[in-house]
Amino acid sequence: MSATEANPEIGQMIEAGGIATNYIIDGSGPPIILIHGSGPGVTGYANWRAVLPRLAPCYTAIAPDVVGFGYTERPKGFSYTLDNWVGHITAFMDALGIEKAHFVGNSFGGAISLALAARHPDRVDKFVLMGAAGLPFPITPGLEAVWGYSPSLDAMAELMGYFAHNPALASPEIVESRYRASIRPGYQEAFAAMFSASRQAKLDALATPEDAIRDIRSEALIIHGREDRVVPYEVSLQMHRLMPKSQLHLFGECGHWTQVEKTAEFCGLLLNFFSAGQSL
Repeated sequence: MSATEANPEIGQMIEAGGIATNYIIDGSGPPIILIHGSGPGVTGYANWRAVLPRLAPCYTAIAPDVVGFGYTERPKGFSYTLDNWVGHITAFMDALGIEKAHFVGNSFGGAISLALAARHPDRVDKFVLMGAAGLPFPITPGLEAVWGYSPSLDAMAELMGYFAHNPALASPEIVESRYRASIRPGYQEAFAAMFSASRQAKLDALATPEDAIRDIRSEALIIHGREDRVVPYEVSLQMHRLMPKSQLHLFGECGHWTQVEKTAEFCGLLLNFFSAGQSL
């Protein structure tokens, strides 16, 4: 049995800016790069496994493990900053020979996608922000719990409760799986280094200046759950006010896990948005 068959989170490996980067790829057509959130135990596959096959018939859907997460290399002494995360994704695009792509960013991944659109407009076509960070806001108890995670089954169960509006989605199986992922060798050390105190300062450091957001000319779809306890939906409202070519969809009875809680509706929004008007 191959590593991929044994663990679907392990896909292909490519060197991006000197960093061995794990990524999942499915489908054919214009590229869509999906950037995961920052929850403990997260990988590109774990975040997007229900979304990738729905995009694959029309697009090449690519979900990398951002440096510091999952099965991507964690270089000794690496500085986990927005500048370096953005640099890792642009290097990943270069390694795959992708000049320009659509993006979907979840939470922390939304902050990276937003920064990419502001800093590298030539690399970003349309982009989707889902429960995204990227503007300053007072850190929530939910985000404090996520970034302050210390590995245990009880702590992981608490986090899953913050992510999903429907508690039934945070099943014992999911809790166990994410807990086991969070205690892989070296993972917690990197996670603690990324989001040590002051966590408010770490959150603020993920923000893109409002003037830079106003200047973004890529089309943006902003999606949020009304009951999100990790990133308040008001953050997305403000992003929508700032971005001239944006539209906003707010789901009721939905928390931070839009792609899990509203999978079919979420994917339908993505497909309609990316296919509308001029393609790549």
